Amino acid sequence: MRSLFSLLFALLLVLPAPAAEIYENARFGFAIAVPDDFVGQGESANGDGQVFMQQGRPNRLLSWGGFITGQPDFSALAAWTLQQDADHGWAITYQASTPGWASWSGVKGARVLYQRMIALCGEGRYAAFRLEYYQADRGVVDPAIERLVPSLKSTGC
Repeated sequence: MRSLFSLLFALLLVLPAPAAEIYENARFGFAIAVPDDFVGQGESANGDGQVFMQQGRPNRLLSWGGFITGQPDFSALAAWTLQQDADHGWAITYQASTPGWASWSGVKGARVLYQRMIALCGEGRYAAFRLEYYQADRGVVDPAIERLVPSLKSTGC
């Protein structure tokens, strides 16, 4: 019996993960693989993005595109956006950036945020996702973030 459980466990380790839903945004030309347990709430009226809610939990994933306005370039916009989070009470615990992407994480009380922004092909556009969740859910959500980060890609190149 023990060997049967060992075999089943080994099979679970080698089987591919269930396919995630791919959200593609035609207006800004980006895509992201949405975790299986997040349900889309419908694209916004102006087509800039969508909110996804985690089933059975009050965690939400926002994915959107935008134009770089009010800042000279993508890097300045990312720095300004991160500062807005800090100004709104998020204690920033991680940040990293290049001229083409920026990521940061923060905590506020029992809540955690993780945001990623990428510059899109062509001047003046970006795509982003933001995941806000409870610290108690880190064990489940952190692996999802590891899959979300590389999945956010430009489709318009």
